[in-house]
Amino acid sequence: MTLQVPYVAEETIERDAAALLAEYAHAKGVEVNAPIPIEPIIEKHLGLRVEFDDLHRVFGLPGGARFGKKPDIFGAIWLESGEIVVDESLDPEERPLIEERYRFTLAHEVGHWRLHRPLVQANSDKETQRRTVVCRSSQAKERVELQANLYASCLLMPRKLVLQAWRDQFGDDQPRIFPPNSWVEAPGEIERRIITFLNGQDRRGLHEFVLPFALQFLVSNAAMRIRLETLGLIRREVPRPESLLARAIKDTKALLHNA
Repeated sequence: MTLQVPYVAEETIERDAAALLAEYAHAKGVEVNAPIPIEPIIEKHLGLRVEFDDLHRVFGLPGGARFGKKPDIFGAIWLESGEIVVDESLDPEERPLIEERYRFTLAHEVGHWRLHRPLVQANSDKETQRRTVVCRSSQAKERVELQANLYASCLLMPRKLVLQAWRDQFGDDQPRIFPPNSWVEAPGEIERRIITFLNGQDRRGLHEFVLPFALQFLVSNAAMRIRLETLGLIRREVPRPESLLARAIKDTKALLHNA
């Protein structure tokens, strides 16, 4: 059964994630930089335990590596004992190429610990299973999971550090505007040149544009893109159809003329 949680403002979630980083920095006497040291924060500062296991087997559910399927459960946290269990498919020692997914899962469980543990403690007379939060991709749109995802994003990609990284890269705080995904991800040569003309951007796709930031913060490209969009640093604007068509025709004619 999914844990039912009340609405929490995004600003409140971001504030708590920033406070946790400040607590860790003060307690350890260090300056926190990217990539965020999520494992020391969890184990050394919060005193939580992290283990790996086959979570589908643990909860008696079908799926996972035993059945040759993509896991539906990536992590779980026992809110009373402070034990985080990550599905063995995300073990970074076995699969280093998915370390970003592992780090985000850890930060996600921290979100449950900080945001939802007080709710469980306040209702300690409820059934035991309510004291365990099982994180399933099939329930990603549930409020409890959305809150934990936002917390993970704010924790691994703090506003202050992301803005500083942006300034270091571009020398300003100005957003960059991109067209919709269908134009950015895999356009042909003519479309790329039209995009350049319409948007003042170079020919790099959105994935390539975001990649340096994702590498710096050791998160997935998708997580970094969403964070940059949330902070207003990446915007997607679509010209009106009439304007798009007129400009596309004009630019195409210029390309043919200069060919």
